[in-house]
Amino acid sequence: MKLLYITNQICGSGGLERVLSVKASYLAEESGYQVHILTLNQTGEDLFYDFSNEIHYHDISVGGNPFRYLYSYRKGIKDVLDRVKPDIISVCDDGLKGMLFPVIFGKKIPVVYERHVSKQIEFNSDKDSFLKKIWLSVKLRLMNYGGSKFHKFIVLTNGNLSEWDLKNLLVIPNPLPFNPLEKSTLNNKNVLVVGKQSYQKGYDRLLEIWEKVHFVHPDWNLEIYGKINTDLDLESKAEKLGLNSVVNFYPPVKNIQEKYKNSSIYLMTSRFEGFGMVLIEAMSYGVPCVSFDCPYGPADIVDDNINGFLVPNGNIDMFAEKLVSLIKDFDLRSRMGKCSSENVLRYNPEKIVKQWDVLFRSLILKK
Repeated sequence: MKLLYITNQICGSGGLERVLSVKASYLAEESGYQVHILTLNQTGEDLFYDFSNEIHYHDISVGGNPFRYLYSYRKGIKDVLDRVKPDIISVCDDGLKGMLFPVIFGKKIPVVYERHVSKQIEFNSDKDSFLKKIWLSVKLRLMNYGGSKFHKFIVLTNGNLSEWDLKNLLVIPNPLPFNPLEKSTLNNKNVLVVGKQSYQKGYDRLLEIWEKVHFVHPDWNLEIYGKINTDLDLESKAEKLGLNSVVNFYPPVKNIQEKYKNSSIYLMTSRFEGFGMVLIEAMSYGVPCVSFDCPYGPADIVDDNINGFLVPNGNIDMFAEKLVSLIKDFDLRSRMGKCSSENVLRYNPEKIVKQWDVLFRSLILKK
């Protein structure tokens, strides 16, 4: 079976790239698929994550004004479709062009859409202008229209179902990228956060929380790994709060597994998510998590007071209190960590990718 993934790029260190590396590689090596991945303007960039050597890659060049961009996008993809002749297509592009794929290219080949982020990504600040709100209203209507044209529209969590007024919705969560035998000892005074520096990830809120925690536990350290955004000036903000000696910002690293293993608590302060891949990664190492109950993902993953803490979105004081309770109580960390490593097994690739295999084969049979 020929499967074609269409996405923007796979060379980055984000969650979508991580997920695609796991799914595409498993389907190619374990499920007998001939997997192709089409990217835009990647031009030979090295891949951050490991993809199977059995995967076939196609890169097209797009650019120019909107009309030229659309022309080169349509022509490039059509050329690949004619050459590969896929049995099924999966679109992994959260942009408007991805949402409108069936409108642009038709539905002769079964086509699936994978939504990897909440609609909240469109609202990337607290103060959107009036004109932007009008454009967003139009854009969201177009996205909903385009989404209705796919054979199946996949979201990652039950919460995401409420964002879309569609009849073709199906929930398939992300697969776990690793399942380590060696877990964290939970003895190190390190708290970990992983994710790019952005409004979405809420690192401004994170620094407020850590200021409160640092006051009572000054011997604990916070490590943040992710793509640096100098516009946010987070290091200066940490310094103004007197945290520069205990809060460290690092760029993405390939061996993030080692960082999970050396941490004792994981934090998620996001304003919104599509799933929360880093939560299940941390939990696989037996690391308990504290997360805001943001839309959407954490509520599907974290069982409050069992394998971690879910905090009402934006409640800085409660978040700090829950974090402090884990810092001062090793037995609580251990108990929640054990529950985490057991609970996260439901995301093993064998279970999750099997759902994709069943879906793809069912759509081809209906063709």
